[in-house]
Amino acid sequence: MKFKLSRYWVFQILGWGTFTIVNIFFAFSFDRLNDSESRRLFFIRLAVFLLNGLVFTHLMRYVIIRLNILQKALNKQFFQLLIITLFFAFLASIVDIELLKRLDLLNKSQKEILNNKLLLILSVTIYFFVFLFIWNLIYFMYHYVVKSQKQQLDTLRLESMVKELELKTIKAHINPHFIFNSLNSIRALVDENPLRARKAVTELSNILRSSMNIGNAETVSFDKELNIVKDYLALEHMRFEDRLKIEFDIDEETLDLEVPPMMLQTLTENAIKHGISKEVNGGSIKVSSQFHDNFHELTVTNTGNLNGSYNEDGFGIASTESRLALLFGQEAKFELRQVEENIVEAKLLIPIEIK
Repeated sequence: MKFKLSRYWVFQILGWGTFTIVNIFFAFSFDRLNDSESRRLFFIRLAVFLLNGLVFTHLMRYVIIRLNILQKALNKQFFQLLIITLFFAFLASIVDIELLKRLDLLNKSQKEILNNKLLLILSVTIYFFVFLFIWNLIYFMYHYVVKSQKQQLDTLRLESMVKELELKTIKAHINPHFIFNSLNSIRALVDENPLRARKAVTELSNILRSSMNIGNAETVSFDKELNIVKDYLALEHMRFEDRLKIEFDIDEETLDLEVPPMMLQTLTENAIKHGISKEVNGGSIKVSSQFHDNFHELTVTNTGNLNGSYNEDGFGIASTESRLALLFGQEAKFELRQVEENIVEAKLLIPIEIK
Protein backbone atom coordinates (compact mmCIF):
# COMPACT_ATOMS: atom_id res chain seq x y z
CA MET A 1 0.00 0.00 0.00
CA LYS A 2 1.45 3.34 -1.08
CA PHE A 3 1.95 5.82 1.77
CA LYS A 4 0.88 9.38 1.07
CA LEU A 5 1.24 12.36 3.38
CA SER A 6 -1.81 14.56 3.83
CA ARG A 7 -1.59 18.22 2.80
CA TYR A 8 -1.65 19.23 6.46
CA TRP A 9 1.45 17.19 7.32
CA VAL A 10 3.27 18.36 4.19
CA PHE A 11 2.74 21.96 5.32
CA GLN A 12 3.72 21.08 8.90
CA ILE A 13 6.99 19.54 7.78
CA LEU A 14 7.73 22.38 5.35
CA GLY A 15 6.92 25.04 7.96
CA TRP A 16 8.90 23.64 10.85
CA GLY A 17 11.67 22.51 8.47
CA THR A 18 12.02 26.09 7.23
CA PHE A 19 12.10 27.32 10.85
CA THR A 20 14.90 24.83 11.60
CA ILE A 21 17.01 25.85 8.59
CA VAL A 22 16.62 29.57 9.40
CA ASN A 23 17.70 29.03 13.02
CA ILE A 24 20.72 26.98 12.01
CA PHE A 25 21.71 29.55 9.38
CA PHE A 26 21.62 32.45 11.82
CA ALA A 27 23.36 30.44 14.54
CA PHE A 28 26.32 29.73 12.27
CA SER A 29 26.25 33.25 10.81
CA PHE A 30 26.71 34.87 14.23
CA ASP A 31 29.40 32.40 15.40
CA ARG A 32 27.26 31.04 18.22
CA LEU A 33 28.34 27.46 17.46
CA ASN A 34 32.12 27.88 17.73
CA ASP A 35 32.69 24.76 19.84
CA SER A 36 31.27 21.26 20.11
CA GLU A 37 29.51 21.89 23.44
CA SER A 38 27.63 24.95 22.22
CA ARG A 39 26.62 23.06 19.08
CA ARG A 40 25.38 20.12 21.16
CA LEU A 41 23.31 22.40 23.40
CA PHE A 42 21.93 24.35 20.44
CA PHE A 43 20.74 21.30 18.51
CA ILE A 44 19.19 19.62 21.58
CA ARG A 45 17.34 22.83 22.55
CA LEU A 46 16.21 23.21 18.92
CA ALA A 47 14.98 19.59 18.84
CA VAL A 48 13.02 20.11 22.09
CA PHE A 49 11.43 23.28 20.72
CA LEU A 50 10.53 21.58 17.41
CA LEU A 51 9.02 18.62 19.25
CA ASN A 52 6.92 20.94 21.40
CA GLY A 53 5.97 23.00 18.35
CA LEU A 54 4.78 19.98 16.38
CA VAL A 55 2.90 18.42 19.29
CA PHE A 56 1.15 21.56 20.50
CA THR A 57 0.25 22.92 17.05
CA HIS A 58 -1.27 19.52 16.23
CA LEU A 59 -3.23 19.52 19.51
CA MET A 60 -4.27 23.11 18.85
CA ARG A 61 -5.56 22.13 15.37
CA TYR A 62 -7.51 19.27 16.94
CA VAL A 63 -9.24 21.67 19.35
CA ILE A 64 -9.98 24.16 16.54
CA ILE A 65 -11.63 21.40 14.50
CA ARG A 66 -13.56 19.96 17.46
CA LEU A 67 -14.92 23.38 18.43
CA ASN A 68 -15.72 24.13 14.75
CA ILE A 69 -14.13 27.56 15.15
CA LEU A 70 -13.43 28.18 11.45
CA GLN A 71 -17.17 27.98 10.67
CA LYS A 72 -18.07 30.79 13.08
CA ALA A 73 -18.29 34.54 12.52
CA LEU A 74 -14.94 36.31 11.94
CA ASN A 75 -15.02 38.28 15.21
CA LYS A 76 -15.68 35.07 17.19
CA GLN A 77 -12.96 33.25 15.26
CA PHE A 78 -10.36 35.88 16.10
CA PHE A 79 -11.27 35.99 19.80
CA GLN A 80 -11.35 32.20 20.22
CA LEU A 81 -8.14 31.65 18.25
CA LEU A 82 -6.43 34.23 20.48
CA ILE A 83 -7.56 32.43 23.66
CA ILE A 84 -6.55 29.01 22.29
CA THR A 85 -3.14 30.32 21.20
CA LEU A 86 -2.50 31.80 24.64
CA PHE A 87 -3.61 28.60 26.39
CA PHE A 88 -1.38 26.32 24.32
CA ALA A 89 1.55 28.73 24.55
CA PHE A 90 1.23 28.51 28.35
CA LEU A 91 1.12 24.67 28.25
CA ALA A 92 4.05 24.51 25.83
CA SER A 93 6.14 26.81 28.04
CA ILE A 94 5.62 24.60 31.11
CA VAL A 95 6.54 21.43 29.17
CA ASP A 96 9.53 23.14 27.56
CA ILE A 97 10.91 24.45 30.87
CA GLU A 98 10.51 21.07 32.57
CA LEU A 99 12.23 19.22 29.72
CA LEU A 100 15.14 21.68 29.57
CA LYS A 101 15.43 21.67 33.36
CA ARG A 102 15.60 17.86 33.56
CA LEU A 103 18.12 17.75 30.70
CA ASP A 104 20.08 20.66 32.24
CA LEU A 105 19.72 22.65 29.03
CA LEU A 106 18.44 25.97 30.37
CA ASN A 107 20.40 28.90 29.00
CA LYS A 108 22.13 31.46 31.20
CA SER A 109 19.29 34.00 31.32
CA GLN A 110 16.77 31.26 32.13
CA LYS A 111 18.90 29.95 34.98
CA GLU A 112 19.15 33.46 36.44
CA ILE A 113 15.37 33.73 36.82
CA LEU A 114 14.84 30.03 37.68
CA ASN A 115 13.98 30.95 41.29
CA ASN A 116 11.16 33.18 39.99
CA LYS A 117 9.31 30.41 38.16
CA LEU A 118 6.32 32.59 37.27
CA LEU A 119 8.56 35.09 35.47
CA LEU A 120 10.32 32.26 33.64
CA ILE A 121 7.02 30.73 32.52
CA LEU A 122 5.76 34.15 31.39
CA SER A 123 8.87 34.83 29.29
CA VAL A 124 8.75 31.39 27.62
CA THR A 125 4.95 31.69 27.14
CA ILE A 126 5.45 34.96 25.23
CA TYR A 127 8.10 33.28 23.10
CA PHE A 128 5.82 30.35 22.25
CA PHE A 129 2.80 32.64 21.78
CA VAL A 130 4.53 34.50 18.93
CA PHE A 131 5.24 31.31 17.00
CA LEU A 132 1.87 29.67 17.72
CA PHE A 133 0.05 32.89 16.76
CA ILE A 134 1.92 33.02 13.44
CA TRP A 135 1.06 29.33 12.90
CA ASN A 136 -2.60 30.05 13.62
CA LEU A 137 -2.66 33.02 11.23
CA ILE A 138 -1.25 30.88 8.41
CA TYR A 139 -3.72 28.08 9.25
CA PHE A 140 -6.64 30.53 9.33
CA MET A 141 -5.65 32.29 6.10
CA TYR A 142 -5.23 28.98 4.27
CA HIS A 143 -8.71 27.79 5.22
CA TYR A 144 -10.21 31.22 4.56
CA VAL A 145 -8.83 31.24 0.99
CA VAL A 146 -9.87 27.61 0.38
CA LYS A 147 -13.38 28.31 1.69
CA SER A 148 -13.69 31.46 -0.44
CA GLN A 149 -12.59 29.61 -3.56
CA LYS A 150 -15.03 26.79 -2.82
CA GLN A 151 -17.87 29.27 -2.32
CA GLN A 152 -17.02 31.01 -5.61
CA LEU A 153 -16.89 27.66 -7.41
CA ASP A 154 -20.20 26.59 -5.85
CA THR A 155 -21.74 29.94 -6.84
CA LEU A 156 -20.56 29.55 -10.44
CA ARG A 157 -21.87 25.99 -10.56
CA LEU A 158 -25.20 27.11 -9.13
CA GLU A 159 -25.49 29.97 -11.63
CA SER A 160 -24.67 27.56 -14.46
CA MET A 161 -27.30 25.10 -13.23
CA VAL A 162 -29.89 27.87 -12.89
CA LYS A 163 -29.20 29.13 -16.42
CA GLU A 164 -29.38 25.62 -17.83
CA LEU A 165 -32.62 24.96 -15.95
CA GLU A 166 -34.14 28.25 -17.11
CA LEU A 167 -33.26 27.54 -20.73
CA LYS A 168 -34.69 24.03 -20.54
CA THR A 169 -37.84 25.34 -18.87
CA ILE A 170 -38.26 28.01 -21.54
CA LYS A 171 -37.85 25.47 -24.32
CA ALA A 172 -40.28 23.09 -22.63
CA HIS A 173 -42.91 25.85 -22.69
CA ILE A 174 -42.17 27.04 -26.23
CA ASN A 175 -42.44 23.73 -28.06
CA PRO A 176 -45.95 22.73 -26.77
CA HIS A 177 -47.13 26.32 -27.34
CA PHE A 178 -46.09 26.10 -30.98
CA ILE A 179 -47.46 22.57 -31.51
CA PHE A 180 -50.92 23.30 -30.10
CA ASN A 181 -51.36 26.44 -32.21
CA SER A 182 -50.28 24.59 -35.35
CA LEU A 183 -52.68 21.72 -34.63
CA ASN A 184 -55.51 24.22 -34.22
CA SER A 185 -54.67 25.59 -37.66
CA ILE A 186 -54.81 22.11 -39.18
CA ARG A 187 -58.08 21.31 -37.39
CA ALA A 188 -59.67 24.36 -39.02
CA LEU A 189 -58.77 22.99 -42.47
CA VAL A 190 -59.92 19.37 -42.02
CA ASP A 191 -63.60 19.92 -42.88
CA GLU A 192 -63.15 22.83 -45.26
CA ASN A 193 -60.44 21.39 -47.50
CA PRO A 194 -59.04 17.92 -46.74
CA LEU A 195 -56.39 18.21 -49.46
CA ARG A 196 -55.03 21.39 -47.94
CA ALA A 197 -55.23 19.80 -44.48
CA ARG A 198 -53.09 16.92 -45.74
CA LYS A 199 -50.59 19.39 -47.13
CA ALA A 200 -50.68 21.25 -43.82
CA VAL A 201 -49.77 18.04 -41.97
CA THR A 202 -46.73 17.67 -44.24
CA GLU A 203 -45.73 21.26 -43.50
CA LEU A 204 -46.17 20.67 -39.77
CA SER A 205 -44.07 17.49 -39.87
CA ASN A 206 -41.26 19.49 -41.48
CA ILE A 207 -41.48 22.10 -38.73
CA LEU A 208 -41.57 19.51 -35.94
CA ARG A 209 -38.63 17.63 -37.42
CA SER A 210 -36.58 20.82 -37.51
CA SER A 211 -37.68 21.71 -33.98
CA MET A 212 -36.71 18.29 -32.60
CA ASN A 213 -33.31 18.42 -34.27
CA ILE A 214 -32.41 21.72 -32.58
CA GLY A 215 -34.31 21.16 -29.32
CA ASN A 216 -31.14 20.61 -27.25
CA ALA A 217 -29.19 23.53 -28.71
CA GLU A 218 -28.84 26.88 -26.95
CA THR A 219 -28.36 28.63 -30.29
CA VAL A 220 -28.78 27.72 -33.95
CA SER A 221 -27.84 29.36 -37.22
CA PHE A 222 -30.32 31.96 -38.39
CA ASP A 223 -30.66 30.03 -41.65
CA LYS A 224 -32.21 27.05 -39.79
CA GLU A 225 -34.46 29.29 -37.73
CA LEU A 226 -35.62 31.10 -40.87
CA ASN A 227 -36.58 27.81 -42.55
CA ILE A 228 -38.84 26.98 -39.60
CA VAL A 229 -40.44 30.43 -39.81
CA LYS A 230 -41.03 30.00 -43.55
CA ASP A 231 -42.66 26.60 -43.01
CA TYR A 232 -44.82 28.03 -40.25
CA LEU A 233 -45.96 30.99 -42.35
CA ALA A 234 -46.66 28.70 -45.30
CA LEU A 235 -48.88 26.67 -42.98
CA GLU A 236 -50.66 29.76 -41.71
CA HIS A 237 -51.11 31.10 -45.23
CA MET A 238 -53.23 28.04 -46.04
CA ARG A 239 -55.57 29.04 -43.24
CA PHE A 240 -55.73 32.77 -43.94
CA GLU A 241 -55.33 32.56 -47.73
CA ASP A 242 -55.53 36.06 -49.25
CA ARG A 243 -56.03 37.63 -45.82
CA LEU A 244 -52.34 37.08 -45.04
CA LYS A 245 -49.55 38.75 -47.00
CA ILE A 246 -46.00 37.63 -46.25
CA GLU A 247 -42.78 39.50 -46.96
CA PHE A 248 -39.12 38.70 -46.20
CA ASP A 249 -36.24 41.18 -46.16
CA ILE A 250 -33.15 39.10 -45.38
CA ASP A 251 -29.52 40.09 -45.65
CA GLU A 252 -27.90 36.82 -46.75
CA GLU A 253 -24.77 37.61 -44.75
CA THR A 254 -26.81 37.23 -41.55
CA LEU A 255 -27.79 33.62 -42.33
CA ASP A 256 -24.72 32.18 -40.55
CA LEU A 257 -25.24 34.18 -37.34
CA GLU A 258 -26.37 32.40 -34.17
CA VAL A 259 -29.85 33.02 -32.74
CA PRO A 260 -31.90 31.37 -29.95
CA PRO A 261 -33.88 28.40 -31.33
CA MET A 262 -37.63 28.97 -31.85
CA MET A 263 -37.44 32.61 -30.75
CA LEU A 264 -38.13 34.19 -34.14
CA GLN A 265 -40.78 31.55 -34.79
CA THR A 266 -42.45 32.42 -31.47
CA LEU A 267 -42.51 36.13 -32.32
CA THR A 268 -43.97 35.29 -35.75
CA GLU A 269 -46.58 33.06 -34.12
CA ASN A 270 -47.60 35.85 -31.74
CA ALA A 271 -47.80 38.32 -34.64
CA ILE A 272 -50.29 35.98 -36.33
CA LYS A 273 -52.24 35.18 -33.17
CA HIS A 274 -52.50 38.69 -31.69
CA GLY A 275 -52.26 40.76 -34.86
CA ILE A 276 -53.43 39.20 -38.10
CA SER A 277 -56.08 36.89 -36.63
CA LYS A 278 -57.79 39.82 -34.89
CA GLU A 279 -58.10 41.86 -38.09
CA VAL A 280 -61.32 41.37 -40.06
CA ASN A 281 -59.54 41.90 -43.36
CA GLY A 282 -56.37 40.14 -42.26
CA GLY A 283 -53.09 41.93 -42.82
CA SER A 284 -49.43 41.59 -43.62
CA ILE A 285 -46.39 40.26 -41.82
CA LYS A 286 -42.78 41.11 -42.63
CA VAL A 287 -39.71 39.33 -41.32
CA SER A 288 -36.43 41.26 -41.60
CA SER A 289 -32.84 40.38 -40.76
CA GLN A 290 -30.16 43.08 -41.08
CA PHE A 291 -26.90 44.31 -39.59
CA HIS A 292 -27.23 47.40 -37.40
CA ASP A 293 -23.96 48.73 -35.96
CA ASN A 294 -22.54 45.78 -33.98
CA PHE A 295 -25.90 44.05 -33.67
CA HIS A 296 -27.89 41.48 -35.59
CA GLU A 297 -31.27 43.17 -35.92
CA LEU A 298 -34.26 40.86 -36.34
CA THR A 299 -37.71 42.41 -36.75
CA VAL A 300 -41.19 41.00 -37.17
CA THR A 301 -43.63 43.67 -38.33
CA ASN A 302 -47.33 42.92 -38.54
CA THR A 303 -50.74 44.50 -38.91
CA GLY A 304 -52.38 44.98 -35.51
CA ASN A 305 -52.58 47.07 -32.38
CA LEU A 306 -50.59 46.80 -29.19
CA ASN A 307 -53.52 46.76 -26.78
CA GLY A 308 -52.13 44.59 -23.99
CA SER A 309 -53.05 41.23 -25.49
CA TYR A 310 -49.40 40.55 -26.25
CA ASN A 311 -48.49 40.72 -22.58
CA GLU A 312 -51.42 38.56 -21.54
CA ASP A 313 -50.27 35.72 -23.78
CA GLY A 314 -48.54 33.08 -21.69
CA PHE A 315 -44.90 32.38 -22.17
CA GLY A 316 -43.70 33.36 -25.66
CA ILE A 317 -43.25 37.12 -25.31
CA ALA A 318 -42.49 37.06 -21.59
CA SER A 319 -39.54 34.70 -22.07
CA THR A 320 -37.78 36.61 -24.84
CA GLU A 321 -35.83 39.11 -22.71
CA SER A 322 -34.83 36.39 -20.23
CA ARG A 323 -33.50 34.13 -22.98
CA LEU A 324 -31.56 36.94 -24.63
CA ALA A 325 -29.97 37.97 -21.32
CA LEU A 326 -29.02 34.38 -20.46
CA LEU A 327 -27.49 33.66 -23.87
CA PHE A 328 -26.02 36.98 -24.99
CA GLY A 329 -25.74 39.16 -21.86
CA GLN A 330 -27.29 42.50 -20.97
CA GLU A 331 -26.37 44.13 -24.29
CA ALA A 332 -28.99 42.05 -26.11
CA LYS A 333 -32.34 43.83 -26.30
CA PHE A 334 -35.96 43.15 -27.16
CA GLU A 335 -38.49 45.82 -28.12
CA LEU A 336 -42.21 45.51 -28.79
CA ARG A 337 -43.88 48.72 -29.92
CA GLN A 338 -46.57 50.34 -32.00
CA VAL A 339 -44.55 51.98 -34.78
CA GLU A 340 -47.53 53.30 -36.76
CA GLU A 341 -51.28 53.18 -36.55
CA ASN A 342 -52.26 49.52 -36.91
CA ILE A 343 -48.59 48.42 -37.27
CA VAL A 344 -46.76 46.54 -34.48
CA GLU A 345 -43.04 45.80 -34.52
CA ALA A 346 -41.15 43.20 -32.47
CA LYS A 347 -37.40 43.79 -32.65
CA LEU A 348 -34.47 41.70 -31.43
CA LEU A 349 -30.98 43.18 -31.12
CA ILE A 350 -28.35 40.48 -30.67
CA PRO A 351 -24.73 41.65 -30.15
CA ILE A 352 -22.29 40.36 -32.75
CA GLU A 353 -18.95 39.11 -31.45
CA ILE A 354 -16.18 41.05 -33.20
CA LYS A 355 -13.28 38.72 -34.01
